[in-house]
Amino acid sequence: MPVLSGIHPVSEALRARHALERVLIAQGAGGTRLQEIIDLARVAAVPVRFEPRASLDRLAGTAAHQGVVALGAAKKYAGMETATSSRLVVVLDGVEDPHNLGAIARTAHAAGAGALIIPERRAAGVTDVVAKAAAGALEHLPIVRVTNINRTLEELKKEGFWIYGLDERGTELYTRAEYATPTAFVLGGEGKGLHEQVRKHCDLLVRIPMAGAISSLNVSVAAGVVLFEFLRRQ
Repeated sequence: MPVLSGIHPVSEALRARHALERVLIAQGAGGTRLQEIIDLARVAAVPVRFEPRASLDRLAGTAAHQGVVALGAAKKYAGMETATSSRLVVVLDGVEDPHNLGAIARTAHAAGAGALIIPERRAAGVTDVVAKAAAGALEHLPIVRVTNINRTLEELKKEGFWIYGLDERGTELYTRAEYATPTAFVLGGEGKGLHEQVRKHCDLLVRIPMAGAISSLNVSVAAGVVLFEFLRRQ
């Protein structure tokens, strides 16, 4: 993942709308030029995080970064209109492991999904690790990054989507559910599952029956199980 450091390189990358994963500002740093970078990042929908200066030193490989470092994304994110024009989309509610994100992207593309939606914060973004795990799928599957998953689900509903959340407490087995189209499948993060508000936005919660002692599958495996059941029915 390319790393940019310094006020001028980062501000110019933001103005040019280069694909950036996030911008890091050193804690305690300030001034009008850094504030300008923060404003540019907000306009470009690039997350801004404040981290210890030592973290920026390590990423930049130097202490001469002027208090700002930007991490490049492996690909440019798509707009929400890409998702709303699809018949099937996959929404991730806080998947943090980049290997899982890459595996889900590969599975979603193979199952015919038109887009993958991820949140800006507390979730993995599209990095080189994700691209490698996706094994080429990112070249074909648009990734949409949004600021709020709940609002995004509301937007999808307005566009006619039926929202199906995968949850171990789901009332319906995934094999028995009737899936209406266009369809959005929502999967939760590792160990946490779906957030409560996200669960409330789902039209139906479905579950995968488990024969063993554990209560759920790895999220990327669960995605494959449900998405290919959907594909089989098509």
